[in-house]
Amino acid sequence: MSFAPDPLASSGIVVVDKPAGMTSHDVVTRLRRFFRTRKVGHAGTLDPMATGVLVAGIERGTKLLAHLVAEDKVYAATIRLGATTTTDDADGDVVMCADASQIGDADIAAGIAELTGEIMQVPSSVSAIKIGGRRAHELVRSGETVDIPPREVTVFRFHALAVRRHASVIDVDVRVHCSKGTYIRSLARDLGAALGVGGHLTALRREAVGAFTLDDARSLTQLETAPTLSLSLDEALSRAWPVIDVTAAEYEALAMGKWLEPRGVRVVHAAVGPDGRAVALVKEQGKRLSTVFVARPSTL
Repeated sequence: MSFAPDPLASSGIVVVDKPAGMTSHDVVTRLRRFFRTRKVGHAGTLDPMATGVLVAGIERGTKLLAHLVAEDKVYAATIRLGATTTTDDADGDVVMCADASQIGDADIAAGIAELTGEIMQVPSSVSAIKIGGRRAHELVRSGETVDIPPREVTVFRFHALAVRRHASVIDVDVRVHCSKGTYIRSLARDLGAALGVGGHLTALRREAVGAFTLDDARSLTQLETAPTLSLSLDEALSRAWPVIDVTAAEYEALAMGKWLEPRGVRVVHAAVGPDGRAVALVKEQGKRLSTVFVARPSTL
C-alpha cells in the first residue's frame, strides 16, 4: 500500500542554542539560508548578549509560534550589584556606582523574595516593546524619552545560586522561572535599586521555553552542517501540550475548523488522530471543544 507524501514533512520546530553577539533576527536569517525557505520565525526575542534557547518555526511551524510565545521561560543569569547602566545590562554605559560590600547574603535573599510571585514590573527602556508603533529601544537611541507603564508578570521561582564578592561589587548568579513578558534585566535593576546600590545584568542564558530546553538545542554550526528539524509539527504539539485522542471523523471535523462536543478539558490540548498526527490545538469554550490552532487544515 502506498501513502501520499505528508505535505507537512518539512514543517516543525528548530531549537537553537543562540550564541552571544547575534540578534534573534540574525539567527532567523541564517536558518532561512540553511533550510532554503523564507518561512522561518522565532518565539520570543533574545538580546544580543544573551545565549540559549531560541525556538524557531519552519514552514507551517511558524504558525505555531504565537502560541509558544506565551509559554513560561527559565533563565540562568548573573546580576552585578554596585553599578547601574543605561540599558540595565553590561552593554550599556555605567551611570552610577555604589559600594556594595556591606550588602549581606540575607539582604540579597530578602530582595529576591520581594521580586518573587506576581509583581508589577517596568520593562527596560531599551526593550522591544512598541510605543506608538515604534520599538522602545529605537526611541531611546534617537534621543527621545520613553515612559513605559508597569505591567503584571509572574516570577514563579527566583533563586540565588552563588554570591561572589569583589572589591566594591557583588556578582549574584541566579536562576529565574517566569511568565511571558518578564524582563530579567529589569529584575537586576530592581534588585539593585531595592538594595540601594544599583544593579545590572552581566550574563543571561535562556534554559527553557515551555517544554523546549537546552537538551533539544543545537548550535548554528551543527544546523548548517545538518539542517534538520528538532521536532516535527506533530512532535512539537504533543510535547508542548497535553494530548487528547480523537477519532478519524473528529480529526476531519477539526481539520475543517469545526467544533466537537465538550470533553471536560479546561486547558489547551493537542488533538491527535488514530494515525498519530496532531490535527489541532483545542480548548473547551462553553459547551464546545473548539480549535485554537489548526495544524493540519483540510485545505492542505
